[in-house]
Amino acid sequence: MPSRREDIRNIAIIAHVDHGKTTLVDALLKQAHVFRENEHVGSLILDSNPLEREKGITIMAKNAAIEYRGVRINIIDTPGHADFGGEVERVLNMADGCLLLVDAVEGPMPQTKFVLRKAFELGLHAIVVVNKIDRPNARIEEVVHETSDLFLDLATADHQLEFPVIYANARDGYASRDAGVPGTSMEPLFEAILESTPPPLANLAAPFRMVVTTLQYDSYRGRTAVGRITDGSVHPGDQVVRFTHDRTVSNHRIAQVFGFQGLGRVELAEASAGDIVAITGIGDILIGETIASPEVTEPLPAISIEQPTLKMTFKVNDSPFAGREGKFVTSRQLRERLFREVETNVSLRVDEGETADAFIVSGRGELHLAILIETMRREGYEFAVTRPEVILRQGVRGLEEPFERLYTEAPGTATGFLIETLSGRRAQLIGMHSDHDADVRLEFDIPTRGLIGFRDTFISGTAGEGIMNTEYLGYRPWAGDIQRSRSGALVAAESGTALSFGIANAQERGQLFIEPGIDVYGGMVVGLHAKENDLDVNVCRAKQLTNIRSSTSDIAVKLVPPSPPSLERSLSLITVDELVEVTPKSVRIRKAELNPNLRARATKRAKFAAMEV
Repeated sequence: MPSRREDIRNIAIIAHVDHGKTTLVDALLKQAHVFRENEHVGSLILDSNPLEREKGITIMAKNAAIEYRGVRINIIDTPGHADFGGEVERVLNMADGCLLLVDAVEGPMPQTKFVLRKAFELGLHAIVVVNKIDRPNARIEEVVHETSDLFLDLATADHQLEFPVIYANARDGYASRDAGVPGTSMEPLFEAILESTPPPLANLAAPFRMVVTTLQYDSYRGRTAVGRITDGSVHPGDQVVRFTHDRTVSNHRIAQVFGFQGLGRVELAEASAGDIVAITGIGDILIGETIASPEVTEPLPAISIEQPTLKMTFKVNDSPFAGREGKFVTSRQLRERLFREVETNVSLRVDEGETADAFIVSGRGELHLAILIETMRREGYEFAVTRPEVILRQGVRGLEEPFERLYTEAPGTATGFLIETLSGRRAQLIGMHSDHDADVRLEFDIPTRGLIGFRDTFISGTAGEGIMNTEYLGYRPWAGDIQRSRSGALVAAESGTALSFGIANAQERGQLFIEPGIDVYGGMVVGLHAKENDLDVNVCRAKQLTNIRSSTSDIAVKLVPPSPPSLERSLSLITVDELVEVTPKSVRIRKAELNPNLRARATKRAKFAAMEV
């Protein structure tokens, strides 16, 4: 019969971006004396990925373990953004409880709602931690009421409506059960975890079974399978069977079993049900597959992952600058890298494209795909990508597309701009209210394709003072056509090096991305036109020298500082006839067809086709 293992607590930490989740984990690790007294570990300890530190978000789920009063607390760090929902859905299966971290000013946010819903569907017990209580404009009581309302909306069991509330300042390393009495350490939170998180159920007498939730790589040991043991126990050298996704069975031998201690791993002689472990010896294991004793005949239930909603095409870079900066540039190398990503990034899907050098990559959102692109370029890959497109499907109500709930907070003066702009993107206003700072909060239901390219418009329309968040709603009937809102492009007319004289003439036509000294090629987008049409400009043009001098014509030209787009902005800016060229050193926007004559013919054909319709 299953029994509770009182010496273990498995808990996931849930929080919106920038609510202090990683800082809270820092405090827990330090006060549990995971590190030596003289060891300098810095901050944001779990955000070991350089991209996570740069962007200030958690991308990959991670494991850590601490000891408190003889109980091992396994901490599962979850991403706070819905685009990385695949990470969330699989790692929450290892937990019995969750810490919901909310900001004392902002309260529960849309991404928090997404992850909390997944946790409640799995029946997890929750502890609410109100963080940053020291902020001058903290509204602690209101935030607790808002969190209670959120629990009423999402709870799937009675026990989820009763939750302890801890008030914390993770940066200063203290927590308290009373908002009016500052604490001195994180001990109240440790105690709440032991009291409110149920110990894992363990059937020690049953044969060994474990479902793989994460894969890790080691240059010496190869692929390592991480998961929580559901039944029985396992030892190094044990014979096991592997149930694949298509239910085929193969025999293997366990090489090593590791447990988690602090941020590292320790080799174990035995691990039992309830433990979170890492196992080596099965070289081609995949996420979601079951490892079990030979006498087991049925695998554990597969982990359900929501399907991708956006897709884009990755293709070999064929621009005139191809191969200049990249280390991996061939279709074979690109294909191997993309299909290797699918093994660990379970919410990603890769399909063969229309040509041998193109691959269709589907993900959960713009950020999900942008992180993959940024990771690959840092590894030395060079390629080109198309504009993100939504994945449509045929449902019972006809053609359907993904929808999202858009939450915006902006100054009241931007209300008219937001409503007008989003109406053109097929959004419907469903909620509106003002807060104490005279800002206006608006809620819209909008097709996912209406959000493509909107972030840049939102930032400029709110003068950088707005905040936007989204929540995935699922598929709904097709909302209708959305007109292109971006202006035309300034396209380089010839190849060469951009010069001040040519840029000075081009900047009168619109906003430029480049500065003097940058190499360009014909067909490369060097800026945005002030009008709707594309315009070819010669930024490589030099001033003609003559023997005639003038007191005014020789005055140095004044150049407007360029605004080169980032990778994320480039993906949102491009239109269907453009590509983003990605290399380890550069991000360029270019026309898919570099020949200006062929582009002109294609434009004419599109106009005639529109007139016939």
